[in-house]
Amino acid sequence: MGIEKLEDTYAEAFEGVFVRVIVTAEDEWTLRRAAEDSTSTPSIVIGRVEGGIERFISENDTPDGRRGVIIQFWGGLDRIRPMRDSVKRFEVELSYRIRQDILVKPFTAVFDNSRNPAGWIDTMERIGHCGDGLEWEEEFRGRRMINIPIMTPDFRIERYLGYSTGVMGGNFWYMCKSKKAVLEAGRRALEAISKIDGAVTPFDICSAGSKPETKFPLIGPTTNELYCPSLKSKLGDRSRVPEGVHYIPEIVINGIDLPTVTKAMKAGIESILDINEVARISAGNYGGKLGKYRIDLKGLFS
Repeated sequence: MGIEKLEDTYAEAFEGVFVRVIVTAEDEWTLRRAAEDSTSTPSIVIGRVEGGIERFISENDTPDGRRGVIIQFWGGLDRIRPMRDSVKRFEVELSYRIRQDILVKPFTAVFDNSRNPAGWIDTMERIGHCGDGLEWEEEFRGRRMINIPIMTPDFRIERYLGYSTGVMGGNFWYMCKSKKAVLEAGRRALEAISKIDGAVTPFDICSAGSKPETKFPLIGPTTNELYCPSLKSKLGDRSRVPEGVHYIPEIVINGIDLPTVTKAMKAGIESILDINEVARISAGNYGGKLGKYRIDLKGLFS
């Protein structure tokens, strides 16, 4: 089965705050553009909001009977300050994504899709008032919607979006012998993870695993040089790149809770174990500097 490829290590994950929404549109092209544009930049590492597409859904599963997609948007939680401070910062950043990437797409709408939320974000102040005071509220199938008049009438968003805490940064590294394996294994893993309800992959195939410490704090996380194949000869014995490995991409997973993240990690890893050009499976951990969750790779299969 390829279990011997698993290194005896763990992925370190951490808490985050997220909203789960349904976006609808008149046609598939617009819906995909809205979903992909609003989730295209993984930004937690620079203090912004990041997102991921959970899955596309049929007209039968949306509040307004149109094509839809379930999207998660995530923000970081400050370990020191009260949660309300993190939620307030998250609310601001979330509004940018919705205003600039979804509202501007013709005939789109945003609906709450939370489960047992910890609290609610009022979208009127930072999104609803895009109507410059001419916006109005209306009931729609038991939901309280804001109608924002725009030049291609009109954009609608549910007034209250539920937020919850979940798990960010579940991950695994798949160490490849060939460039072909990077894409083949990555796409296979993403397909497997996409079937796990409540999980998203903000980076898809990520080519730049990072570390918490850096010589350049204004940039934020910088390269994890010990695992850079192009630095193997320069670092000598310090390098941790195994012989024969030339590429080390990463899959990062956020999920609504820890069981969801562990299930998604297992599904992704399991889907690529039989690929010969994948030499090893490892994960990113930082000695507890990043978060409180420790997900043992071998434990996923015990």
